[in-house]
Amino acid sequence: MSPVNNESIYKPYDPASALGPGCSCGQHHDQASHNAADIRAQQARGTNPDTLSQDFVEATLIKALFPQESVRRKFLRAVGSATAMSAISSLLPIGQLQAMAQEKKGSLEKTDLKIGFIAITCATPLIMADPLGFYKKEGLNVQLNKTAGWALIRDKMINKEHDASHFLSPMPLAMSMGLGSTNSQMRVATIQNVNGQAITLANKHKDKRDPKQWKGFKLAVPFEYSMHNFLLRYYLAENGLNPDTDVQIRVTPPPEMVANLRAGNIDGFLGPDPFNQRAVYDEVGFIHILSKELWDGHPCCAFGVSEDFIKQNPNTFAALYRAVLTAAAMARESKNRELIAKVIAPTAYLNQPETVIAQVLTGKFADGLGGIKNVPDRADFDPVPWQSMAVWMLTQMQRWGYVKGDVDYKKIAEQVFLLTDAKKRMKELDQKVPDGAYKKFKVMGKEFDPAKAKEYANSFAIRKVPS
Repeated sequence: MSPVNNESIYKPYDPASALGPGCSCGQHHDQASHNAADIRAQQARGTNPDTLSQDFVEATLIKALFPQESVRRKFLRAVGSATAMSAISSLLPIGQLQAMAQEKKGSLEKTDLKIGFIAITCATPLIMADPLGFYKKEGLNVQLNKTAGWALIRDKMINKEHDASHFLSPMPLAMSMGLGSTNSQMRVATIQNVNGQAITLANKHKDKRDPKQWKGFKLAVPFEYSMHNFLLRYYLAENGLNPDTDVQIRVTPPPEMVANLRAGNIDGFLGPDPFNQRAVYDEVGFIHILSKELWDGHPCCAFGVSEDFIKQNPNTFAALYRAVLTAAAMARESKNRELIAKVIAPTAYLNQPETVIAQVLTGKFADGLGGIKNVPDRADFDPVPWQSMAVWMLTQMQRWGYVKGDVDYKKIAEQVFLLTDAKKRMKELDQKVPDGAYKKFKVMGKEFDPAKAKEYANSFAIRKVPS
């Protein structure tokens, strides 16, 4: 199959249909047009926070006065926005409201922020929040710093070169415990994505679909403290292979995975997208299994900051929270996925063919085995940092010898995964807030009960036995 054939599974992108009829302000045919106009307007105005506050107040007033979208659109089309605001200002103290909004923006302790990210689709919410203006709407001037690998992400957060960061979700746990680095208290604000990984093998292994045939394979993961590593180890062990003796697991930066597969340096990888799909696109590999088939709804990456940052910049942290949660809510809607693929594909962000990103986000993709799959939740963006997820990660760190001795699972999970904060911010944004903190789930058919974490960690036949 040629790369061109990957494009043929899509109809041409139509921004008028990407988000459905109408927009949030009622002045545009659809939300995509609204976003595009908003971005152009912001670029024309610069980043003046006074203008942003004015826009926010005006849009909020119009929406409050005309809560029905159809009525709001008809009104604005009939009189125009300038006339509408002039009429409203004769009845309401818009100037005072704008001043109050600006005062709130001015309360941010820090407005110029540097956020690190790895160029993978897992970072979709924190990336798209930049071009779609979600940071600016919160009064933040964010510089997204594309970073080469996870060790560098870790080091830049420890050295305070980045204010906030895209993390692998186990990384803040490891860093807060002093595993693999100096003890640095990091906090998970949101999960960036769930699912969104796969095991991809080199084309020469199309006849080895049974993992029991993989003895001696060289397999790559992006980092030791990653869901990729833990899920790969789990999958191998469930199929009778010891990941520490029967195969070689190599840490490889995600952007280098496809090149290493092409060169024959590795036989496969459990890695993040878009590189699974890029291997298919480049005709060097095929998708063996999606990670959602191992654990549907598993966490992958996270968005986080240091404990010091939260203490020193509580209002800025809240603004960051709102921006990323707003982006996650938009990313969860399947109707938005093609638009988002277009937004995050450019060089400054993922630097990948738009069709590759779209295949990942829409879940309609070529598998490299001659088939076209349709898995809408191949990747999803549920932001809830369930503390039971953190406990599961800790059991796997213990299982494979990354942490020695007993682990206070509950204490560490609740310290690092800010579930209470996430629920608070989601409620502020009128987003659906889930109940509980320690929900159960199944990994390869085996239920995980976080209340019995120690028994779970010790229940596996294949694990690293303490020396």
